[in-house]
Amino acid sequence: MNFPKVVKIKQHFTGPTVSNIDEKVALEFAKAEIEEKVQAGMNIAITAGSRGIANIATIIRAAATEVKKRGANPFIVPAMGSHGGATAEGQIEVLESLGVTEGYCGAPIRSSMEVVDLGKTEAGISVYMDKIAYESDGVILVNRIKAHTDFSASIESGLMKIASIGLGNHKQAQAIHTFGVLGIRDHMPIVAEHIFQSGKILMGIGIVENAFEDTAEIEVIPVQSIKEREQELLRFSKSLMPKLPVDNLDILHVDKIGKNYSGTGMDTNIIGRLRILGTAEPETPSIHYIIASDLSEESHGNALGIGLADLTTERLFQKIDYQKMNENVITSSFLKRASVPIKLANDREAISAAIRCSWGKAPGEIRFMRIPNTLHLEELYVSEALLPEIEKQGNVEIIGEMAPMAFDDSGYFLSF
Repeated sequence: MNFPKVVKIKQHFTGPTVSNIDEKVALEFAKAEIEEKVQAGMNIAITAGSRGIANIATIIRAAATEVKKRGANPFIVPAMGSHGGATAEGQIEVLESLGVTEGYCGAPIRSSMEVVDLGKTEAGISVYMDKIAYESDGVILVNRIKAHTDFSASIESGLMKIASIGLGNHKQAQAIHTFGVLGIRDHMPIVAEHIFQSGKILMGIGIVENAFEDTAEIEVIPVQSIKEREQELLRFSKSLMPKLPVDNLDILHVDKIGKNYSGTGMDTNIIGRLRILGTAEPETPSIHYIIASDLSEESHGNALGIGLADLTTERLFQKIDYQKMNENVITSSFLKRASVPIKLANDREAISAAIRCSWGKAPGEIRFMRIPNTLHLEELYVSEALLPEIEKQGNVEIIGEMAPMAFDDSGYFLSF
């Protein structure tokens, strides 16, 4: 099999950056409407989710520091729904893989899957809240505000999501995801508002990231303003989102999938695939074949998102922890996303199969792209067929020489 030649390119994204996390968080806590929320002697829970958010451990540490400055006692509570195998121990393991540890953050981690029942919404959805967080004197929500991977709305992934699905542990995740997209799009914000009405939420720390996966904004928001500000910050976040440099591909090779890159393993906004029953697929980008080559260590065997690919490798297949993946995907109710696709021995064989199924295209005509994951899109490889489009783009730099694809002795790509 002849392969297309490839060249390394670099996308130059622009956007703001928070240069000093500790200083920014301190300034936000000093705002008048925030200052009065934290009183001496209070035991305050700070949420930590399962996403690979830039600087998340530093942001949580800075929040804990500000709580201690005011004479209160911070602790960290996992808020990640069914992730970590839906166990207290598994969720602590996820936090540790993200650098969120008691030693680094200066606050103990208290994990439990127990919840308190706060009643039902008008639609009959049960509202749950983590028992440890509920028994505190107040909760500080911390989460990145960004586009959701399942739907588009005024509230997507952010503080209201972590207040409901995250802080409600496995029971709340099940209650909302039972309704599919309708649950997370329409019912999730309503559940979050019930959580706010409990009086247990003090504030939220909203994080926005730029296209090169760095912190673009941190805003501490009083609970009564979270819904309004989250909508505004979501629009800001979408304006900064990265994307692939072209919209039409024959083959996209993704070096690694994983929960630390996206809740769906691969960001559906980047690859243009949802795989949700009854939901239309996005028109762009259009990718004929996606290859998922490896699974990140930070995913701890949870290969959710492998079903978004058409081909995978023996290496990834051997890393799957079906208990963790199945728990997560069954809770979400989007079963296709955990369907294991055609498994080949290595990258070379997977690419060969994809080229074979590209219906007679010569190697020089194959529109191929290789990315490290769907979160880091600055440096990537493109085939010679894409160069005419790439060279017209002002924000793309060609940083290598056109060369044959290089594989190691096991048939996998050499590292980026």
